[in-house]
Amino acid sequence: MARTLIRPTAFVDSPFGHDGKVARLAGGLNWFAAVELIVIEGHARVSTELVRVEDVEGRFDEDMATQWKALTSPRPPLQLGARTVRLDQPQVMGIVNVTPDSFSDAGKLEDPAVAAEAGADMAADGAAIVDVGGESTRPGAKPVWEGDEIERVIPVIRRLAAGGAAVSADTRKADVMTAAIEAGARMINDVSALTYDDRSTGVIAASGVPVVLMHHKGPPETMQDDPRYDDALVEVYLWLEERVRAAEEAGIKREHILVDPGFGFGKKLAHNLELMNGLALFHSLGCPLVVGPSRKRTIGALSGEAPAEKRLGGSIAFAMKAAEQGAQIVRFHDVFETVQALRVWRGMRDQALTPRL
Repeated sequence: MARTLIRPTAFVDSPFGHDGKVARLAGGLNWFAAVELIVIEGHARVSTELVRVEDVEGRFDEDMATQWKALTSPRPPLQLGARTVRLDQPQVMGIVNVTPDSFSDAGKLEDPAVAAEAGADMAADGAAIVDVGGESTRPGAKPVWEGDEIERVIPVIRRLAAGGAAVSADTRKADVMTAAIEAGARMINDVSALTYDDRSTGVIAASGVPVVLMHHKGPPETMQDDPRYDDALVEVYLWLEERVRAAEEAGIKREHILVDPGFGFGKKLAHNLELMNGLALFHSLGCPLVVGPSRKRTIGALSGEAPAEKRLGGSIAFAMKAAEQGAQIVRFHDVFETVQALRVWRGMRDQALTPRL
């Protein structure tokens, strides 16, 4: 049976002078003047149509009306312990990989004191959340025993939480989630979207902490072995929609669910670019949107195979693209530079939102 998805487009700098002709995206700093109506059957689009905002509501069925409400409703702030993270503007999540085999900073942060200091520096540089991970999920990475993962991350989480940082634990294992929450983590970032460990959903539901559900295609060991999609944007959207539904049915509150399209996790270059260009579609899931393109291989592929340590410029370009499409959280290694770029973007946006006298 055919169904229509709604992707906001034709973004404008401000609503002034456009009464009734633009809509605000997810209560943030972005307004859009048109939408692309994507008609799908199964997991692929069969047609698209560009429609002005002022004309679109007359086209709604019940499903589209639900999507529209999700697209245009503000996202409530995240309460991460004593810290409140506003989602009416883009925020930065800093990455602390306490692993010997991370694709970007392998082994640099294995010492808990060094890792905790790096995370504290990220918070001081403006990261709203510090994401601590003890298992590399780069392409080809092997699983890590949960005991080793706990040993790696808990001292870091405990130090950061004691210092007042809002800490997220990047893990897909229930026992690691439990240990991390006990140590002070107030968010879980699960690259498997609660599919790797069948006990993890219960941990999140019982704890009441927010969780990021990320799309992936296959395990890290094989996810880049020629991944294929009939329609990457639509398939990822529908997969995340199903994972959100499953999480709610398991007792996780909708306001505690964030979604991430999984940039680079079982995607080729073309898939990643399609997702980034169509990012605004995911707001119709009604959940805060997390995007993590920092230093990813796609940037190297587009810039003469630049190594990971020379991908800052490309990472910033993706951060700006994400902000322009209303992403609430961008997950990055280079916090100072990303925060600075977003603050400049925010300054330009604030100027555009100031009425002329």
